[in-house]
Amino acid sequence: MAMLKHLLLAATAALSFAASAFPTKPVTLLVPYAPGGSTDVIARVLAENMARELGQSVVVENLGGAGGTIGTAKVVRAPNDGHTVLFHNMGIAIAPSLYNKLSFDVSKDLEPIAHAGDVPMILVRNSKFAPATVGELIKHMKAKPGDVKFAHAGVGATSYLCAVLFNQATGTSTTMVPYRGTGPALMDVLAGNVDMICDQPVSTSAYLQAGTLKPYAVATQERLPILPNVPTFAESGMPGFQLAVWHGFYAPKGTPAPVIDRLNKAVRAAFATPAVAKRLAELGVVLPQGDRLKPEALRDHTTAELKAWPPVLAAAGASID
Repeated sequence: MAMLKHLLLAATAALSFAASAFPTKPVTLLVPYAPGGSTDVIARVLAENMARELGQSVVVENLGGAGGTIGTAKVVRAPNDGHTVLFHNMGIAIAPSLYNKLSFDVSKDLEPIAHAGDVPMILVRNSKFAPATVGELIKHMKAKPGDVKFAHAGVGATSYLCAVLFNQATGTSTTMVPYRGTGPALMDVLAGNVDMICDQPVSTSAYLQAGTLKPYAVATQERLPILPNVPTFAESGMPGFQLAVWHGFYAPKGTPAPVIDRLNKAVRAAFATPAVAKRLAELGVVLPQGDRLKPEALRDHTTAELKAWPPVLAAAGASID
């Protein structure tokens, strides 16, 4: 009994030392997507300010491919000392339902650190596409099944999921047109080669302001401050239709709790920085508040999302070998 108590005290002391010493070198923040996307942009805004709190550089590393699964697998295999952190989006909860073979288990191989905000989706159209409201669009789609060309950034991308959810919610069908990334898809919507796309405000707001894209609705409960004239789907006759790209920080399984807490504190400090909050608001990011900032809140949210997407993707017949 005395030996067990001694071992427990020694373990507690070791964890306390790990927290007080951490970080002892620069922290790698791995983004499992190519540079330039919204997830990468948000990561870089937060990394710079987390570094001030941690007293070490936070270096963003991009490792894209296979819907974020390659980068995620690298973090899963990394030492669990807190010096390698994953910054992912909702794709982390979609991958297990989409990919038939994964080298990791999201719920078992990663430790949640902090929820990092939600970026709502907005449905936009080419400025010359006739249906001007969500109601007119649905009427058109039902009258001419498959006539509307819905662009997306590939199976499993948020733009794809939004299209699938929209079709399922309205009982309509469209011609789904895949692209290698949101950028090329958006360019084809602007050119009029396809009719519409579901994307994020950071990618679309400039075109909306210029009038080269026209909005249908935002998939949020309330209107966005950066797009106050764009109605919500609820206001457009589709109550309950909401979709946001959520983001989160994760560490390899077994990372000591004090280190997780230290990283969580750094994320909170970044959120509390006025310049960061302002920049993220410009990107359309809705920051978590209160208990949603806790690591366990991200764990619960990830678990719920892992359960929510399988029936949606199964109904769409989406899978990748």
